[in-house]
Amino acid sequence: MNANARELAERFDLEKLTPEFYADPYPTYRALRENEPVKRLPNGSWFLTRYDDLVSAYKNTRLFSSDKKKEFAPKYGASLLYEHHTTSLVFNDPPAHTRVRRLIMGALSPRAIAEMEPDLIALVDRLLDALAAKRDVELIGDFASAIPIQVIGNLLDVPVEEREPLRDWSLAILGALEPVIGPEAFARGNEAVRDFLAYLEILVERRRAKPGNPQRDVLTRLIQGEDNGERLTAKELLHNCIFLLNAGHETTTNLIGNALVALSENPAQKKRLIERPDLIKTAVEEILRFESSNQLGNRMTTEPVELGGIKLAASTPVTLCIGAANRDPAQFADPENLDIGRSPNRHLAFGTGAHQCAGMALARLEGAIAISRFLARFPGYALNGAPMRGGRVRFRGFLSVPCVVAG
Repeated sequence: MNANARELAERFDLEKLTPEFYADPYPTYRALRENEPVKRLPNGSWFLTRYDDLVSAYKNTRLFSSDKKKEFAPKYGASLLYEHHTTSLVFNDPPAHTRVRRLIMGALSPRAIAEMEPDLIALVDRLLDALAAKRDVELIGDFASAIPIQVIGNLLDVPVEEREPLRDWSLAILGALEPVIGPEAFARGNEAVRDFLAYLEILVERRRAKPGNPQRDVLTRLIQGEDNGERLTAKELLHNCIFLLNAGHETTTNLIGNALVALSENPAQKKRLIERPDLIKTAVEEILRFESSNQLGNRMTTEPVELGGIKLAASTPVTLCIGAANRDPAQFADPENLDIGRSPNRHLAFGTGAHQCAGMALARLEGAIAISRFLARFPGYALNGAPMRGGRVRFRGFLSVPCVVAG
């Protein structure tokens, strides 16, 4: 096993992944953590798998920059994908990051999120009614992906009849963040940014003419800015609306889909949660740890830095492997097993430090309501064929999960 693990770690190349890795990356992550936790990849970047190293990188925004202009220029050239991914909140450093984040967080206050709960419960129950009528269902398209699209659509107050293309745009733009993309994925991503921007320009124009309630409508809040007069530029506004939809969409879809599959594969934990619905909050945290929706983060060193006895030069790209850190035995007891009552559980699924996910409270609420109400309604649900993974390394989730539900 050890020789095998050493070889797995030695051979690992983020730009040449195998089908086995996409199906189950965790043996490779474990091999890297044990043998080469600070791993130099063939392209000259570094890959980190230990929990403590990730926390150091997340918390030191001065040494580990999130600004992607240098890294994305050769990959995207002067394209709309480059413009989008270098303007959005997540790929910027303070002070730009701080300014945009403050505006978004103002519309995602605890009170605003609490007010969303009744509508969210009604939405989930409507979807569950539709599942009950079908019996043979596809858990992602029929359930998991329908929830965040409606929630983010409500946040930006996108008319219901105009939400149809949002999911495909989101998948195309996020798909272009994979370590290696072909010309088709590049073209698809750019086309999605172009179409999304064109749509948002119309939406913003309508909202300027007829503002919504800034306490509940994120778009109105972003347009109006802060009381001190701080506002986003027109470009920042549009790209951060795209970012909000993308960030809140695929990761929450993955959380719900990953949870229902993981519980199906761990019948003792599924039974425990059905019998103890009060465990839903710790169960959501454990799914986030066990199968992190977002598996990778990226940083660029701004000056020489040492990690685990290895010196990294300035301007070195670094990949933070969240999926590996969340199974680090130095931080989590029995990390390869699902334990829905795990506490404490300081996982890194939402990152930590200045870049901790702005929408995490909303994602937790969506996950808790969707999973708990699904289990209460369909305790006997069973997978009906092999779930199909998304074939992505950065975002871990399913494209489709065939399932039979019975009341």
